[in-house]
Amino acid sequence: MRPYLITAKPGRLQLAARWAGRWALKVLALAVMCALGAVVFSIRSARPLINFAATRAAWLELWAASHTGIGPLGSILGAALTDEFVREYHKGRARAAV
Repeated sequence: MRPYLITAKPGRLQLAARWAGRWALKVLALAVMCALGAVVFSIRSARPLINFAATRAAWLELWAASHTGIGPLGSILGAALTDEFVREYHKGRARAAV
């Protein structure tokens, strides 16, 4: 056996540092994945609540419009925006198909 092979073997400190580095990377990856999971969970949980609140607000607006005689402004604006988005979507598809 040649002497440089014996001296090239990693020592205990180097092996321990390598082991600690690997586990630190694994723990960091786990922490990042947990944080991303928490963000995704909160966004997905908030969506039904936002949909429920929007539906209730629309019903409240219609109720207020029927009692005051003023038209439901949010519904009118929402319908106009939706029509414009649909029009733009169809224009884009027609251009892409050509």
